[in-house]
Amino acid sequence: MALTNIPEVKLGLIAVSRDCFPIALSTSRRDAVAAAYGPEIYNCPITVENENDALRALEDVAKAGCSALVVYLGNFGPETPETLIAQRFDGPVMYTAAAEGDGDLINGRGDAFCGMLNCSYNLGMRRVRAYIPEYPVGTARETAEMIRQFAPVARAVLGVKNLKIITFGPRPQDFFACNAPIKGLYELGVEVEENSELDLLVSYKAHEGDSRIDEVCADMARELGVSGNNYPELLPRMAQFELTLLDWAEAHRGARKYVAFADKCWPAFPEQFGFEPCYVNSRLASRGIPVACEVDIYGALSEYIGICVSGDTVTLLDINNSVPASLYEEDIAGKFPCRLTDTFMGFHCGNTPACKMCASRAVKYQLIQNRLLENGGEPDFTRGTLEGDIAASPITFYRLQCDSEGRLRSYIAEGEVLPVPTRSFGGIGIFAIPEMARFYRHVLIEKRYPHHGAVAFRHCGEAMFQVFRYLGVDDIAYNQPAELPYPTERPRFAR
Repeated sequence: MALTNIPEVKLGLIAVSRDCFPIALSTSRRDAVAAAYGPEIYNCPITVENENDALRALEDVAKAGCSALVVYLGNFGPETPETLIAQRFDGPVMYTAAAEGDGDLINGRGDAFCGMLNCSYNLGMRRVRAYIPEYPVGTARETAEMIRQFAPVARAVLGVKNLKIITFGPRPQDFFACNAPIKGLYELGVEVEENSELDLLVSYKAHEGDSRIDEVCADMARELGVSGNNYPELLPRMAQFELTLLDWAEAHRGARKYVAFADKCWPAFPEQFGFEPCYVNSRLASRGIPVACEVDIYGALSEYIGICVSGDTVTLLDINNSVPASLYEEDIAGKFPCRLTDTFMGFHCGNTPACKMCASRAVKYQLIQNRLLENGGEPDFTRGTLEGDIAASPITFYRLQCDSEGRLRSYIAEGEVLPVPTRSFGGIGIFAIPEMARFYRHVLIEKRYPHHGAVAFRHCGEAMFQVFRYLGVDDIAYNQPAELPYPTERPRFAR
């Protein structure tokens, strides 16, 4: 399914010029950057030398429909006008500067290397956030590549700024870990709409007999195939629920452009609705509308950021169980460059999109909730999970969270899902992350993160890091290499 719930970024390029330097340096270098990037970027014709130029340039890019800007120091650049652009623009802004080499070092020297220092200082004086690349000085070709790296960061920042998270709760009592202060959401600019699970049930019943149900059932059947569609009689109920959520999103997005859900899925849900919601949740995530389990609001936010950054669907999993040593020795040791303690199993009941699972995935019944039933059988209402092994893939495991003191913090770790059978149930995969044991102890446990982590199906840790920085998150943890100890890690005493 196509992603329909994330921003389309329209980039604008504005060159700035210090009035005691040749303006031609900035304009010609800007045009070279625009040519290197391609027609997708809007090349603003106004080169900014003073504050009035900055206002005119902002008006010009607004008329062009730009939602993110690149401010380009073609020479030293004017500190006040160039930072005024970011202060006045309602969207993410990147700053980069021109490298020398396209002219002589007399009239063709722009000193933008120096100008970036004063630009950064002035941004700090104004308390304005901006994206500055790791090494922000380059040729036209190099600068175009920097802008390509900025684009997914800008998409995520715009998405968060225009996001509403809709919840149906309250959060399950036995999953206290999913509770977190919502103060951090408002600091990020995210809107929250909290509803009762009863509101959802009323809306679901109102969709009974909806004329669109047959079409959704047919699409579900195509996605699952014959082998995955174990309960075809269940499809109408699940289709009815999918339409309920989609209609609620349209009716309740309000002033926001994008939505995510965090829904209560147990213990009352399956008996009252007649199925488990997991497969439907996976289908919405595949189109860019994450539905976090167990009313995990920050899980929903994390998933949404990952969708924006990766441009692909994501999932939310429990950091669940260790890999048995016997399984490791049989299928992993000597075949993949990871230790047993680098591995773990990421699991959830069945919310991972079908496109990220092995071909043997199928709709099944929820074993854990089934255990709680007195008859111990397979009642109709515990069906609806999408189960199977998660397909091998590079991944980024990450989360943005508000701690008990109301402070935003995050973690990011890149790794992979191994092409190794799990021999288990649910939507599950064997994950390998370098130095996972230390990361588990000194980040996940030490900083008191909950058990849910979001998974993007590609390596996008660098972009994720830049998004968190742009959003003002100071505590960004990662899986540090062995030679870089964590602050809480015990010293390696000589023996």
